[in-house]
Amino acid sequence: MEECLREALDEGDIPLEDIRILTNVLELEDKLASEVMVPRPDMVSIEMDSTLAEAAELIVQHGHSRIPVYRENRDHIVGVLHAKDIVGPLMLPQEEHPELSSLIRPTYFVPETANLKTLLHDMQTRKSHLVIVTDEYGGTSGMLTLEDVLEEIVGEIGDEHDAMRPDDVQVLPDGSQLVSGRLSIDEINERFGLELDSDQVETIGGLICEVAGSIPPEGEAFVLGPWRFLVHEADPKHIETLRVERAE
Repeated sequence: MEECLREALDEGDIPLEDIRILTNVLELEDKLASEVMVPRPDMVSIEMDSTLAEAAELIVQHGHSRIPVYRENRDHIVGVLHAKDIVGPLMLPQEEHPELSSLIRPTYFVPETANLKTLLHDMQTRKSHLVIVTDEYGGTSGMLTLEDVLEEIVGEIGDEHDAMRPDDVQVLPDGSQLVSGRLSIDEINERFGLELDSDQVETIGGLICEVAGSIPPEGEAFVLGPWRFLVHEADPKHIETLRVERAE
C-alpha cells in the first residue's frame, strides 16, 4: 500500500495532503497509546467528592467537555464527567444539587502498549471519546481522547479553547526562548533545526533527563548542537521549562 501511495505521489494522481493523511492512517498500527496520550501530570481531573460548582468551575476554566473523575488519587479513576450532564443540575437550588458520583459515566482502560489503529476502532464501537491509559502495574499513566487519535491522522485540530492554554514557547527580550519541558522532541527539532532522537523518551524534558542520567537542578545547562538548553524550572519529578539560547 505504501508503495502504491509513493507511485501515486510521483505521478501526481493524488494530492499531497491526501497522501499525507493516507500515510498517517497506515502508520496508526505502529503508534502506541503511550506516545499520544496526555500524561498523568497534565490531566485535568476532579475528585469524586467535589461539589457540582467546583466541577463546573474546572470545566469552564479548561474548556473541556469531559474530565476524568477519581477517588482519593488519579490511580483510582472511577469514570468520566460530561459537561452537558451538569448543566441541568446546576439550574437547581444549591441545596438540591446532586452528588457528583450520580452523574459519572463509565470509561474504559487501555494499556500503554495499545496501538492506535485498534484503539480508534474500539473507541468508535464503544462510542467513547475518552479512555484512561494504564501502566503495567495498573496505575494511571495518562488519558487519551478521540481528538488525540484523529490528530495523528489529519494534524492539529484547533478549537476556541486552545488560545487559553499557556504558551509552550515564549520568546524572551534577550532573544532566548523559554520552552515547556513537555514539548515533543520532534517539535524541538523542527523549531531549532536539530536532529535529536531517543528510543526511551518523547519530550525534550525527558531527553535532557536521559542525557543527565537524572533530573538536573535548575540552572544546569546542556549543549545540543548549536543550542544551549538551560534548566529554568524543575522539581524532583520532571523538568517544567527550559531556556534555549545560542551556544557560544
